[in-house]
Amino acid sequence: MPSILLIDDDARLAAMVADYLRDHQFEVLHAATGAAGLAAIRRQNFDLILLDLMLPDTDGLTLFRPLSAARVPIIMLTARGDPMDKVVGLEIGAEDYVAKPFEPRELLARIRVVLRRGAPAPSDSLRFGRLEIDRSSRIVRIGDEEKPLTSYQFDLLNAMAERAGRVLSRETLADLVRGGEDYDPAFDRSIDVHIARLRAVLEDDPKRPRRILTVRGAGYVFAKAQDR
Repeated sequence: MPSILLIDDDARLAAMVADYLRDHQFEVLHAATGAAGLAAIRRQNFDLILLDLMLPDTDGLTLFRPLSAARVPIIMLTARGDPMDKVVGLEIGAEDYVAKPFEPRELLARIRVVLRRGAPAPSDSLRFGRLEIDRSSRIVRIGDEEKPLTSYQFDLLNAMAERAGRVLSRETLADLVRGGEDYDPAFDRSIDVHIARLRAVLEDDPKRPRRILTVRGAGYVFAKAQDR
């Protein structure tokens, strides 16, 4: 069974979430503080972390960096109203966020989407000039250099590369990467964040991109012809 580390100081919510996920064949360990969460991740391996942004001993965004060293996908749980908290979390590498209060079914759906991203993809590669997208190993290279991407960013790049030359709206991209979940207009901003991150990793000059292009008012297009 996939194992999940839930870091949240709300005991009642944590118990409800843990029971629901266990009923759906997940192992769940609950940590009520950031320190307990860090101790847990050092003791054992997990397939996914659910991280509350508001903890009694630390801020979830501060805790994110040491947790991410374990290379485990992280979904943020947030009750904050400021959308910038979500944007910052996604920018530093979170796979997704869920705003409180939430339906357990929504959380379960998002967990399944994130875990599916880590599953083996078809054993083939896409090549565009010096850029290679190895879908079997989920590795991106430019020449001989491996480029680090989160699972979400890999799936976003792969979705665009499979449709190279086509303009894709934010809504279309969100639908392709999130596995057909109901579209959330607030997710538009996170698409922009991940596109910016992809450009920072893949472009020689992110301010003058040549691989991932913006089509004003329409969305993004992955350039079909690449000679670099």
